[in-house]
Amino acid sequence: MKKEILKILREAGENPVSGQMICEKFGVTRQAVWKNISQLKENGYDIESVSNKGYRLISEPDILYGPDIESRMSENCICKSVECHQSIDSTNTRAKQLAESGAEEGTLIVADRQTAGKGRRGRSWSSESNIGIYMSLIVRPSISPASVSGLTLISALALAKAIKSVCGVESHIKWPNDIVIGKKKICGILTEMSSEMNYIHYAVVGIGINANTQKFPDDIADKASSIMLESGKKVDRAELIAVTMELFGGYYQKFVEAESLEPFIEEYNEILANRDKEVRILYGMLEDVDKNKTECGIAKGIDSDGALIVETSDGIRKVVSGEVSVRGIDDYV
Repeated sequence: MKKEILKILREAGENPVSGQMICEKFGVTRQAVWKNISQLKENGYDIESVSNKGYRLISEPDILYGPDIESRMSENCICKSVECHQSIDSTNTRAKQLAESGAEEGTLIVADRQTAGKGRRGRSWSSESNIGIYMSLIVRPSISPASVSGLTLISALALAKAIKSVCGVESHIKWPNDIVIGKKKICGILTEMSSEMNYIHYAVVGIGINANTQKFPDDIADKASSIMLESGKKVDRAELIAVTMELFGGYYQKFVEAESLEPFIEEYNEILANRDKEVRILYGMLEDVDKNKTECGIAKGIDSDGALIVETSDGIRKVVSGEVSVRGIDDYV
């Protein structure tokens, strides 16, 4: 009910919405409407009661609140429900717990703060409150486990497009799972799955965004930034989440139908940060090679499987996500 009330009030703008209209639209009593509006006020939403006219939304708090995020999404959005936490160990861990218990596709876990966030290659980190976005979406795609890495790439496409739409700033993808603005990372994506040999039980797409962070530790300040620092504007975190989910749903449907990244190659390569630039391939993740082995080449883009095509002096290399790392010659990008 709170979701519906917020949606109606937001769409009405300066015009008051009568309590009777809300009652008739949703088949509830005036007392139910009043109770839900009172609870919204308790959560920081400034809702004015105008005598003989109804209710008007004056301002909204900068919080991550499930009904608020849901109210910004369309009925056909892939995200069907939002579970919000002020603090949690890891949204990916919580999403996997819910998925194991049968949670439906489209369940989104959002946290204002993580104490044990997950990164690529087992990295973990804690995060501050009220400035970032940490979220994990449960999906149950009818694709082979070998294709699941494509979820990371389409997530990056959706997020880059959402950042431009909501924040008005151009971002690029650092293959395979980071979003950068300029040459600094503002987002990481981690996809995990539960599967059998030829069947995926579920996958969890985890996204961590430096939205309104204003300062970074000295050891990463030259590599990390936030959308606010790069754009000069504070990010509406709830809106960015909602738009990302809307866009992801469109990419996801096409990806599952094609079970290939073929429909997205051109779009992805257009915003690939390293495209046509010299990169260094780091082989330290592979067990059967020298941990210090590196190779240089020109990044040309991705193929339909999501591999990064690198033109080296010894020929074309197809670099597979999860096996190696790719960096710029002198910088992170």
